[in-house]
Amino acid sequence: MDTFAWIEYFAGSEEGQKVQPYVEGGETVTPSIVIAEFTDKYEREGKNPKERLSFIRAKSAISPLDDDLAETAGKISAERRKKVKGWGLVDSVVLATARAKGAKVVTGDEHFRDLEETVMIK
Repeated sequence: MDTFAWIEYFAGSEEGQKVQPYVEGGETVTPSIVIAEFTDKYEREGKNPKERLSFIRAKSAISPLDDDLAETAGKISAERRKKVKGWGLVDSVVLATARAKGAKVVTGDEHFRDLEETVMIK
């Protein structure tokens, strides 16, 4: 799960409704960097993320960023930035995590649209 998916899930949007089966399916993985990005967004908007973060932790395995994953994310970032305008390092960590886990990236972020690992919710 990426940040986009969690934000839409909590907003109860149409895209968020598409995320619901993944959240309730019991096999969701959220990269730890998504926790940072999610917290940042909520704090900037003057919202308290505490309850939402507790929910994410209860419904999703949190995948830490270790040295190997960070190195892989750096390589992905260098390559994707050549092809995708606005590709960010957080995107790279999310993609590296999905690849390491043999998982899909559930997102509405257009940066991921061309990737086979992606499940687009919009």
